[in-house]
Amino acid sequence: MPDRLKYFLLLLMCVCAQAAFSQVPTNPNYPGNPNNPNQRLNLRDTGRTAAKQLTDDQMMDTLRKRQDKKRDTVVFNSKFIRVTNERLLRDSTQLLPLDTSLTNFENYSPLNQPQSPKISLGNLGLSERSLLFEPSQTIGFDAGLHALDAYMLNPQDINYYRARVPYTDLSFVTGGLKEQLFRALHTQNVNHQLNIGFNLNFIGSQGFYSNNGVLQQNVSDVNAAAFAWYESKNKRYNLLGNLLYNNLKAPETGSILNDSIYVTGSIDKTTQQVRLPRTFENWTGSGLYLKQFYYIGRIDSLKKGTGNSNILPTQRIAYTLNYNTRKYNFIQNDVDTYHVFPDYYFGSNYSRDSLTVTHLQNDFSYSFYLRSKAVSFVKNEVKLDVGLTQDYYNYSQYVADTVLNQYGGKVVQAMRVQSASFQDITLKAKLSYRFSDRIGLEGDFQQIAQGRDAGDFLYDAKVTLAGGHKAGKIIFEGYSQSSAPPLVYTSWISNHFIFHNKFNNQKTNSISFHYINDALKFDLKAEYFLITDYLYFAAQPGGIDATPTQLSSPINLLKVSLGKSFAWRKWHIDEFLVYQKTDYQTTLRTPQLYNYTSLYYKSLLFQVLYTNIGVDVRYNTTYVAPSYATGLGQFYNGANVTFSSYPVATVFLKATLQHTNFFLMYDYANQGLFSPGFYTVNRYPQMDRILKVGVSWSFYN
Repeated sequence: MPDRLKYFLLLLMCVCAQAAFSQVPTNPNYPGNPNNPNQRLNLRDTGRTAAKQLTDDQMMDTLRKRQDKKRDTVVFNSKFIRVTNERLLRDSTQLLPLDTSLTNFENYSPLNQPQSPKISLGNLGLSERSLLFEPSQTIGFDAGLHALDAYMLNPQDINYYRARVPYTDLSFVTGGLKEQLFRALHTQNVNHQLNIGFNLNFIGSQGFYSNNGVLQQNVSDVNAAAFAWYESKNKRYNLLGNLLYNNLKAPETGSILNDSIYVTGSIDKTTQQVRLPRTFENWTGSGLYLKQFYYIGRIDSLKKGTGNSNILPTQRIAYTLNYNTRKYNFIQNDVDTYHVFPDYYFGSNYSRDSLTVTHLQNDFSYSFYLRSKAVSFVKNEVKLDVGLTQDYYNYSQYVADTVLNQYGGKVVQAMRVQSASFQDITLKAKLSYRFSDRIGLEGDFQQIAQGRDAGDFLYDAKVTLAGGHKAGKIIFEGYSQSSAPPLVYTSWISNHFIFHNKFNNQKTNSISFHYINDALKFDLKAEYFLITDYLYFAAQPGGIDATPTQLSSPINLLKVSLGKSFAWRKWHIDEFLVYQKTDYQTTLRTPQLYNYTSLYYKSLLFQVLYTNIGVDVRYNTTYVAPSYATGLGQFYNGANVTFSSYPVATVFLKATLQHTNFFLMYDYANQGLFSPGFYTVNRYPQMDRILKVGVSWSFYN
């Protein structure tokens, strides 16, 4: 036994000796390795060399370097970012957490929003209009051009952030050359008071028809914005600012020649000819937006259950400056061989129509709040807002015409055919009273008192009754509106359409009942509309001469919307149903029934991948399809054509992995099952089935 112990001790000494030599680094990338060409290590006998004595300053520097080299154990995520917008800052300073969920992630397109579907000329980036009845609650001057509104970036679309760490979000969706979309957002706090950032959006699309080498047939949209939010240390002063730029280009093809595209069997759609292969519309715009508000008197704080607090003022003064310029261009580069246009007034085969609108707005408001000292909720609060808005407009319309130059030769140049400058003064008042967080009354009044559109008004009243999380809340609302006819209805001069009309104001009266229950995930809204002197575009039977028209009889419309979500184990169903009934169905060309259903299965794959696998189905009943007036940018009541209607299904897989969301979907997967394709607008076939991939990356550093 002692001999064995001797051998064991000898073996242990050898191992210790080997361990001593192992202190020499062997990693070639280690900075002190002699094999590292960037640095040589001076080997010494550390057992005989005395350690160098460090001064206090040197010791502090050494400790600081060691601390800096330590790995940061803080994992930055969305909890470090808070977001708000102008609407949330109107009454108080409210901040919300980022939405990083997968909800509605696959519905990236503004054309396919579940509760606000659009009809269009075929694919993303082309002219669009709401499928359902969605009235505009605005008053004052309106140019009347809205066919590309879904792709515009406006000041009210900008979000503002409070970021403890820099935040970047990149999104990319591709369906090959048929459709591509890219979005970039970056924001960071310069200091505790100032946050800055930018948005950058691109849409590119060739569509499905006549896209071989025809550049003018490609959608090309660019949106850019730089924004900033400053809040003073004492929380009294806030400044919101943004600079915007929009450049939208959409083809105006006049539709494809083959009106039997879905009954002639299998064809190569990229070889299908269109009536106007090199004609398009181009909208551009830029603007500056500044909003300032200052809190006077006592500032209260409302504590939220999430740990956030809302800053509540007792008095507030606000000023808004909004300056923007928009230019609407229609460019015809084709001979009108197939008679797309009803008339020609300046040139037979060449058009350069444009409308430029400059808008300067100054808005002043004062708010007074009377409440008890803030506790966990606001009660017995009276709020009064009074304000005045000055809107100055200048517009000019141009066409291309042939004139004689100084040498007597004929040249084509832009000619201004009309222009005007005017202003509107709008008086505003808003009165609200909250008995508690359960009962609230609100009245909003806007009246244009002086200017071109004097007499326009919008009066709105609302009552809110809340019964807690399980009971839900009820909202009764009613409004009355009178708005002047848009410019395109009353005074319009272009190469193909000229209108000089005098119409009455369109008037809308509405009442609604809205019940929301978050616990049951239930949403029910019933709306009734009475519309008088309704304005729309119509043409002669079978004609293409779209003309502004005013209906002398009142229109009654009932709209009921129902939303409900169901869950059983890992299965989920999101349902949204709309029923519309009107006594002028051929004038208001919308379907009576619209349904959106999303069925999906939630799971956790590989213990890290949160996944939803399912199908979205959209369906609407048949309706008389509207036509589209090329060169005017308006949907109108033309030929009485009704297309058959079948469900459109999209199969998808979407998932989250750390800071990345992605989806893989097969859009219109059921093409060929019920029908070979479908229309929503007369003569403009819609998309075909297509595989799409989308990714969204978020960075917090």
